[in-house]
Amino acid sequence: MIPIELVLGFAALLFCTGLYGMMTTNKALVALMCVELMLNSANINFIAFAAYNVFADATIGNIFVLMSIAIAAAEVAVGLALILNVYKIKGTSSTDDLTTMRW
Repeated sequence: MIPIELVLGFAALLFCTGLYGMMTTNKALVALMCVELMLNSANINFIAFAAYNVFADATIGNIFVLMSIAIAAAEVAVGLALILNVYKIKGTSSTDDLTTMRW
């Protein structure tokens, strides 16, 4: 079995990669992908703690992960719809050019 320290270290590295990408990019689609990286790192933490918890059933951790994946899918659908509408109206998806919500 893989030690929990390695799994949590990988999740932290994945989260930091997503956070760095989110803070440095000005493209909306890349920002959405970075948010997904951060959500996946949280899912890895849920699974790791559920798998290594020997005193309780791992079902609750799996349910949390399934709910998180469903919420992430809905977030991506709404985010892509917003990006496509902004691109159709403004002609760009750069977050630097989107300073107001008025069109």
